[in-house]
Amino acid sequence: MSPRSLLASALAGAGLGLAAACAPRPVALPSGPAAPFQDFQYAYRQASESCRGVRTWSGEVALSGRSGRAKLRGRLLAGFAPGGLRLEGVAPFGPPAFVMVARDGDATLLLPRDRRILRHAAPGEVVEALAGVALGPDALRALVAGCVAPDGAPHDGRAYPDGWVAVDLGDGAAALLRQRDGRWRIDAGRLPGLTVEYRDFASGTPRWLRLRSDTADRPPVDLTLAASQVDINVPAPAAWFALDVPPDAVPLTLAELRQAGPLGQKN
Repeated sequence: MSPRSLLASALAGAGLGLAAACAPRPVALPSGPAAPFQDFQYAYRQASESCRGVRTWSGEVALSGRSGRAKLRGRLLAGFAPGGLRLEGVAPFGPPAFVMVARDGDATLLLPRDRRILRHAAPGEVVEALAGVALGPDALRALVAGCVAPDGAPHDGRAYPDGWVAVDLGDGAAALLRQRDGRWRIDAGRLPGLTVEYRDFASGTPRWLRLRSDTADRPPVDLTLAASQVDINVPAPAAWFALDVPPDAVPLTLAELRQAGPLGQKN
């Protein structure tokens, strides 16, 4: 079976590759002239109070949207810890459609049903091949927690006429803040080539986010993630980073995964 057929079969087992669910209209992000905002450090500290303390995050994620020309829809079990992650594509029955684990810059992807395995890849490259966004464990943890980017260091701020405040965090990232009930909150953000929108907050962190690409030189990405059964700062068990690999698993290369994944699909 070709690499594309293998991955298509695995994703279909998780409910991925189906028609995307309808998403709400994207929020209108600020643009145009802005004035300097002197209180940006205070506003960011208040807005990021909950998400900055997220060391571990786990939950069930309903994923839908589009990556390249592929429509995606399915359920994931996700866990993030400093420098590490675990992602499982949930199948209606039987073993997971795929399992990805990563720690300290080293990622492994297993397709249990097809007994194919990718070893020793950069985590961000594997996530990009699967979903079209090159984000590693810490970047994904900060993103789902609502902080936009890991270890954000606010160094400038701008206020827009419609109530938005943009706080620059370095490395091309910016948190977009608005006041809710007298407190600042991160409602959106920008990363190089990407925008993120947050909704459905619980205990200060979002349960819904929308990630979109905004560059013309890359395949379009428009993904929504709705989280449930979320646990925050529960110690990550060692099992997160373990894989039960069949002894007869056949190697899969990153090039094959890229060809088979959403951005390798031509129609």
